[in-house]
Amino acid sequence: MPVTRRTFLVGAGALALPVVLAGCGFVQSAPAERRTGTLTFTTWGTDAELAGFRAAIAAFEAANDGVTVELNAVPYEQMFTNIDAQLQAGNPPDIFRVPYYTFGAYAGRGQLLDLGPLLSADRESQFTPQAWAAVQNGDGTFGLPHHTDTSAILVNLGLLRQAGIDASEIPTSPDDAWTWEELDALGERLRAGLPADRWPWAYNWQGNGVTRWLSLLFQSDGAFLESDQRTPAIDSDAAREAVEFSRSFFTKDYVPANNTIASSSYAAESWFSQSVAMVWSGAFQLPDADSTADFEWTATYAPRNVRAGGDFGGNALVATANTTQPELAAAFLEFVTDAQPMRDFCRAASLLPTRADLLNDDLEFDVRSDLAPVFAAQASVVQPQDVAQVASPSMSAIIPVLKEQLDLAFTGAQDTATTVTNLQSGIGAATGA
Repeated sequence: MPVTRRTFLVGAGALALPVVLAGCGFVQSAPAERRTGTLTFTTWGTDAELAGFRAAIAAFEAANDGVTVELNAVPYEQMFTNIDAQLQAGNPPDIFRVPYYTFGAYAGRGQLLDLGPLLSADRESQFTPQAWAAVQNGDGTFGLPHHTDTSAILVNLGLLRQAGIDASEIPTSPDDAWTWEELDALGERLRAGLPADRWPWAYNWQGNGVTRWLSLLFQSDGAFLESDQRTPAIDSDAAREAVEFSRSFFTKDYVPANNTIASSSYAAESWFSQSVAMVWSGAFQLPDADSTADFEWTATYAPRNVRAGGDFGGNALVATANTTQPELAAAFLEFVTDAQPMRDFCRAASLLPTRADLLNDDLEFDVRSDLAPVFAAQASVVQPQDVAQVASPSMSAIIPVLKEQLDLAFTGAQDTATTVTNLQSGIGAATGA
C-alpha cells in the first residue's frame, strides 16, 4: 500500500487544474525585459503536485508572451543527488524545489539567488512569520515558501472504541490538545484495552523525518540551536524531558518495536494496517487514507507540554545563484506563490498554504476538507524561532546526529543523560561551533 506518497516517482499529471490568469498583478506590471526567455525548473511531486505546477506554468506563460518554463520531474530519491552534481558542474536548473530542512545548506554555501532585491516590496507581509523565517539566511531571502505541512494525529475510531475510549475524548481545538500527561494516560488505556498485537500509536520520525522529533523538544520549550543557528543549545532540562518522554513510548510498549528512527517501515504503514490506533501524520496522507482506509477515522492535534509545538514541513522554491535569468526567475516564484495558484495547488494536494491570507476559514482540501482546519490550526502553533533552527545551514549535518543518538536511546542502548550529552557535542561538531 503506497503510504509514502512524497517519495514516489510520478509521471505526467493526471489531474487537470484550471489555468489561473487573475490575481497576478505583479506579472502584469513587470517590465517587458523580465517577461521573456526560458527557465528550467526541477522538482519531484505527487500527481496532484505536478499537475499544480503545470497549471501555474501554463498560466505564467499565457500571461507572459515569449516566456517558457521547462519542467523536469524526477523521483525524490534522485532529486538532490542530481541537483548537487549539477551545481558542482555549473549547470543547475534555474529553479528547484527544496525541503525547508535542506534549504539552509544550499543558502549557506552561496548556491542560491538572494531574491530580496528582486521581490515586490510587500512580499514578506503576505506570508506567515513561520514561513518567512524558513527562507531567510543571514541578511538575505533565498527562496519563497511555497507550502507547508505539519504533523497532527490520525485516529482509528474503531480501535479507540475497542479500548473503551469514546470519540468525545478526542480534542477539538489546539488549546484542548492532550497534554503529555494526558497522552501518557491515554496510552495506558489503549495498551490495556487493545490486543497484544495492536499498539496505541506510531510516530513519524523515520529517516530524515527525525526532524519531527524536534516537535517534542519545542513542546518542552527547548531548542537545539541558539539564535545564531550555530551554537548548540540542546543540553537542557527541556531536551532531557523530551528524550525521556519519547523513550517511554518504547519502554511502556506504546509503539511497535520497529517504530524506531532507523526503521525501513514508515509509521503510517502500521496505521493503515490497523496495527496502531493513532499515528502522527501530515495532511498529505489524507488522500490515501480517504481512498484506502476501510475503517472510521479522524484527525486531532499533536500534544502539548510547556507549550504547543510542531514540525514545519513542506518545501520552498528557490533560484540558483548563477541563473542567467534572475529577474524572470523571481517573477515566476512570485507568480507561483500568489494567492490563487497557491490555493489551487494546496487544495488539490492536501497541503497547507504559507500565505497568511489563505490560512482562514475558507481553507479547503479536495479530500476530507473537514480536517483542513485541524492541520491549519496545528501549523499555527509552530513558532518562527523553531523554524529558523531547522533552516540552519548545518541542518543536513545535524540530521545524522539526531538519527544516531535518538535511535540509541529508543532501542535501549543509551540512557537519556548520555543521549543529550552526545547530542550537544554532535551538534557542535556538525555546526563547527
